[in-house]
Amino acid sequence: MSAPSVSDRIAWPDATDPSVVTRGPAFWRQWLTLTGRAVRSAHTEGEFVIAVVMPIVFALGFYLPLRLIMADRGLDYAQFLMPIIVLQAIAFTAVAAAQRATLDKLRGMNRRLSSMPVRPLAPLMARMSTSMLRSVISIAAALVFGALLGFRFDGGPIDTLGFFAFSLAVGFVLAIGADSLGLIASGPEATSQLLVLPQLVLGLLSTGFVPESGFPEWAQPFARNQPISHFAGTMRELAEGHPTIATATPALLWLGALTVAFIALAHHTQTHRRLYP
Repeated sequence: MSAPSVSDRIAWPDATDPSVVTRGPAFWRQWLTLTGRAVRSAHTEGEFVIAVVMPIVFALGFYLPLRLIMADRGLDYAQFLMPIIVLQAIAFTAVAAAQRATLDKLRGMNRRLSSMPVRPLAPLMARMSTSMLRSVISIAAALVFGALLGFRFDGGPIDTLGFFAFSLAVGFVLAIGADSLGLIASGPEATSQLLVLPQLVLGLLSTGFVPESGFPEWAQPFARNQPISHFAGTMRELAEGHPTIATATPALLWLGALTVAFIALAHHTQTHRRLYP
């Protein structure tokens, strides 16, 4: 006897029930069921192990060679570095979100779900939930390892919660945009090319790894004004316990602009039926 398919293992509501598309509990059951499937798949493919290892690799790769140079400048490099390590970790979570969306499309999961009484947002929200779980794991791993290097929260509980909330907000927005690109891309390789290089370039050409003064004069305006620099600066101030309006305002404006752009992209992707090849 052959193994039951994914659709056989999921208890879907009765398709003949006219209230199925509007009944709230049905959506929540579908969301939880699809999230469980996505989390199991991510665990099987080793995503959560990568979520732990990636921030450690980034932290060691930059902290070890640069800590003495930064110490000579009077900079506590562990304290300076950790916000960008968190941002890089959640950026790779977004890459994984894009690949997850692409694989669901290529494997026919989206086409199968579209033929069932499944609320349109349930698959998307399930993928976002999985991405957020991975983001939480990555942030926790980065901060635990950062504490071993000397990173600490000098502010109160509100500042610390603000650090976590802002990190997750950035991760959520990036995951929405990456998910939409994953549905457009022709395959996982194309998805990686679309996302990995830009996030590495923006990360390296930001004030997350080195201060603005460490860049050539011609590169300083770009390094100072791009979104990753503003995100890292805001997180750094939250960790230090003295966030300022001057730093938070451009970061929130960038985050708001990206939210609008990526939600518009997600809406376009969903309404123009790019959910399956």
